[in-house]
Amino acid sequence: VQLQAFGGGLVQAGGSLRLSCAASGGTLSGYSMGWFRQAPGKEREFVAAISRAGTKTDYVGSVKGRFTISKDNAKNTLFLRMSALKPEDTAVYYCAARFDVTGTLRIHQYEYTSWGQGTQVTVSS
Repeated sequence: VQLQAFGGGLVQAGGSLRLSCAASGGTLSGYSMGWFRQAPGKEREFVAAISRAGTKTDYVGSVKGRFTISKDNAKNTLFLRMSALKPEDTAVYYCAARFDVTGTLRIHQYEYTSWGQGTQVTVSS
């Protein structure tokens, strides 16, 4: 499956953004998916994951209660709704997918086989 992430931009602290990740070449109902981010000078880190059916989610502690991951299998699109944004959320955000036959949540980068190109999110103070 090929992924394309978009929706990033410049936003003030406290604001909101919704990232989207459009998929082609596969049906997302068969994929576990996740969002990762990489800030300047730092390693890429896990942000959020969703199971193939969309019934289970997980988040890194720093975004819990502020970010919501979801996927619309009919539209073949993954979303990340971000609110109460902080300057430390500034990063390039990547979506990832893995064909899955289980409902397992995947939180490690090595578990994913397809990656989007990334979309920049900049939060100003």
